Amino acid sequence: MKAGRSSENVSFAWMDVRAATTADRAAWNAATGPHAVRESYDRVARSYAGALYDELAAKPLDRHLLARFAEDVRGGGLVADLGSGPGQVARFLRDAGVPAIALDLAPGMAREALLRDPRGGATAGDLRALPFADGALRGLALFYAIVHFDAAGLAAAFRECRRVLCPGGLALVAFHVGTEVVHRGELFGEAVDLDFRFFETADVTRALGDAGLDVIETVEREPYPGVEHPSRRAYLLARG
Repeated sequence: MKAGRSSENVSFAWMDVRAATTADRAAWNAATGPHAVRESYDRVARSYAGALYDELAAKPLDRHLLARFAEDVRGGGLVADLGSGPGQVARFLRDAGVPAIALDLAPGMAREALLRDPRGGATAGDLRALPFADGALRGLALFYAIVHFDAAGLAAAFRECRRVLCPGGLALVAFHVGTEVVHRGELFGEAVDLDFRFFETADVTRALGDAGLDVIETVEREPYPGVEHPSRRAYLLARG
């Protein structure tokens, strides 16, 4: 367990999960305080990874956009897959020749990412207080990483994204389009407490701009039937 930086009055610690034990994860939970999202994903990490680690195989537009993103950031330094889950996006980027670290709020999920692809590493951490130095990263991938944030959390996360990006660095943000909040009390047979928040594209574009990240490309698509939740998806490419 290592103490991390604190930003925007958000309490934060981060943990290298390479040798994390159950006791380590319990200590992380105690250090960061009660957090339903973290605890929910820790509980379902193995089942979630088993079900979704290969999801990009059935999402051609996602692969296309990630491949273009990889072309833009390749050779420029480290990229972080934020809210990584089991690290399927980090794996895609590494396969494309981009050094990428996976970061997820849940230590159990970060451990799954490390076990499935140890290249580049994985760590537990909070998007609102990232464990990276100012300007340290060439790029950020946030694929549905903002789905549990309210407006204040979104603003804090995007400020951190801007802080850790190098000048001209890129952030690729994917999210569900809409205004609804979908609550789940069960996931993969486990009890969870998760609110999935959808966003209007204009609102996310505005929040990125307020944080100093200028959106340079916007793409939307309809859901892939039988592959994912039936919601419209948006992808914003922003430059720091």
